[in-house]
Amino acid sequence: MTDELAGKVAVVTGGASGLGEGIVRRFAAEGAKVLIGDVDRDGGAALAADIGSAAQFVEADVSDIEQVSRLVSTAVERFGGLQVMVNNAGVSGTMHRRFLDDDLADFHKVMAINVQAVMAGTRDAARHMSQHGGGSIINLTSIGGIQAGGGVMTYRASKAAVIQFTKSAAIELAHYEIRVNAIAPGNIRTAIVRKSAAGEDLEKLEQFEETIRAQMRADRPLKREGTVDDVAEAALYFAGDRSLYVTGTVLPIDGGTSAGKVISRKPKD
Repeated sequence: MTDELAGKVAVVTGGASGLGEGIVRRFAAEGAKVLIGDVDRDGGAALAADIGSAAQFVEADVSDIEQVSRLVSTAVERFGGLQVMVNNAGVSGTMHRRFLDDDLADFHKVMAINVQAVMAGTRDAARHMSQHGGGSIINLTSIGGIQAGGGVMTYRASKAAVIQFTKSAAIELAHYEIRVNAIAPGNIRTAIVRKSAAGEDLEKLEQFEETIRAQMRADRPLKREGTVDDVAEAALYFAGDRSLYVTGTVLPIDGGTSAGKVISRKPKD
């Protein structure tokens, strides 16, 4: 590690597990002070304890924008500032076999967490950063927001909204030396796919997840599996000083999936 984030303070929403945990651990290893926000009280507290004094946990439900604001103010109060905001918390929504069967019952929940919380986190972090020399805001979207496809329509719409918002915010906040970028993971093994099939028994969940993963592998040009560390590395790049001339970008971390379908070629005789 190179202490690339030494002297910086970061907030990571949804930081108790999955991609968020990977980002928290990488930031702390690189010298940052990290405030972890998550609804998972036990997981967040355990992670902060494992990392030590470089991390603190605050229980927060980002669907309530007042709690998002409190994460920002708490980071400033406890660590003395805020240079990096990672709006990572997200939910998938329920997978339906057909869009015609979707009752849209989870629409408001998905939009509140995946879009409204990102907007609130960006706004509140920028309010501080605009008065303190700028900073970096990193929003987690998905290749589901880049590529059209069937299933989890509300999730896809929410992640597409994050992309457009990120680019728009980057334009407006550049005046304050605030960079706003997005990371679009694809086929990274976390619990979000399984959670989209709520209500099924464990065996069906495992079969469902493997079916989705198999299709993702077939569509991916690079055959190595993506990892949480791959996403954390991208977040580190955006958070640090290597990306001072980079804003308004969307970086897919997807093994080439969003570039296009794999072309099947017959072997030469």
